[in-house]
Amino acid sequence: MNFSQFLKAEGQTLIKNKGEHIFMQGDIDRSLYIVQQGLIKAYYVSEDGKESVKSFLMPENIIGSLASAFSKEMCTFSLICLEPSTLVKVPFDVLQEHSTRNHEFALQLNDTLLHFAMKKEKREFELLCLSAEARFAALVEKSPSLLKRVTQNDIARYLGVTPVGLSRIKKRVLENSENHKV
Repeated sequence: MNFSQFLKAEGQTLIKNKGEHIFMQGDIDRSLYIVQQGLIKAYYVSEDGKESVKSFLMPENIIGSLASAFSKEMCTFSLICLEPSTLVKVPFDVLQEHSTRNHEFALQLNDTLLHFAMKKEKREFELLCLSAEARFAALVEKSPSLLKRVTQNDIARYLGVTPVGLSRIKKRVLENSENHKV
C-alpha cells in the first residue's frame, strides 16, 4: 500500500465549508492532512495582527504543522478553507508507528517529509532572493488558475507586498509579456 492509499485508508475524512479553519496558530494538532478537494490557505499572524500567507494547498497536497505533530508544540500557522474542502486527517503517531513496521512505508514517509522540506526551502529562497515581481511571475507560471481562485489581498500577502504594490507589479508583468509577444 503506498503512502497516499494508506492516508486514505487509515485517515478520517473531514468536510469543511469555506471560511472554516482546520487548525489555528497556537493550537496543538498532531495530524497530517491530504487535500482531496477544494483550496486551503496556510497563513501566519504576527504579534501586531499582520497576516502573511505561507502557501495555498490544492488537491493531493499534504500539510501539517510538524512542530505540533512531532514535537507536540503549538502550531506556528493556521489552515483555513478558501473553498468548500474535503481532507483526510491522519494522526502523526499512526504514521510513525506504521513506519516502524513497514520499511517501504518508512521510505515513503521520508520522501514526503523531504518534499515538505524542499518546498519550504524553495519558498524561503523566493522570499529572500527574488524580487516581488519575480515571485509574481513564478506564481503566474506555476499556478495560473490560483489567480482566479484567490483574492488579490491573499496574493499580495503571499508575495509579501501591499495590494497596491501587487497592482503595480501585475501591470508591469503584463506590459512586459505584451512587449515580448510583439
